[in-house]
Amino acid sequence: MTDKPLSGRKAQAARNDKLILEAAHEVFVDDPEAPIAEVAKRAGVGISALYRRYPSKEDLLRKLAGDGLNRYMELVQEAVDSEQEPWEAFRTFMRAVVLADTPSITVRLAGTFTPSPEMFKAAIEGDSLNKSLLTRFKQAGVLRDDVDNGDLQMVTESVCSITIGDAERTREVRLRTLELHLQALRAPGAAPLPGRTVSDDEMGARWIPKGA
Repeated sequence: MTDKPLSGRKAQAARNDKLILEAAHEVFVDDPEAPIAEVAKRAGVGISALYRRYPSKEDLLRKLAGDGLNRYMELVQEAVDSEQEPWEAFRTFMRAVVLADTPSITVRLAGTFTPSPEMFKAAIEGDSLNKSLLTRFKQAGVLRDDVDNGDLQMVTESVCSITIGDAERTREVRLRTLELHLQALRAPGAAPLPGRTVSDDEMGARWIPKGA
């Protein structure tokens, strides 16, 4: 049984929501302090249409970050379930995270709004998925033993902080830089890593609004 097509009004609302979220990603990753009106302008929708869907900037930021977290979790699950050769499955996962640009949301928006209880719950589920991912690729012998989730997150955040020229050129440079990191992540590793990886508590603390 196929889903019924949306009515004209509902279809338009769905299109507007997609445009709003795409525009919000561009606007707020570039400038977290930008006004919500800039999102409406970039999306090509009326400000009233935006406010009907997202009554405040915080609501829009929560939706944007929540969607980014959910997309990341989907990519982790795909990697855990992948039937590709293990190293290619891991490489595909890391490339997909960079292409989805979910780390940019964390880098630019963490601490700028109050996360919802659902986001904290999803983060806990994400930690469990990350452990499954690390176990799979370490047991397969393709990921070095001293790498942890914090290391992978720091790599993708660093790569996604790169902005060079237009979107196509930026994507090309990000993927090239990622390949350099991947060689360092592959087992067995040339030398032990110094210091301690970023902990889950340290990563989670970034989402607490400043001054809270």
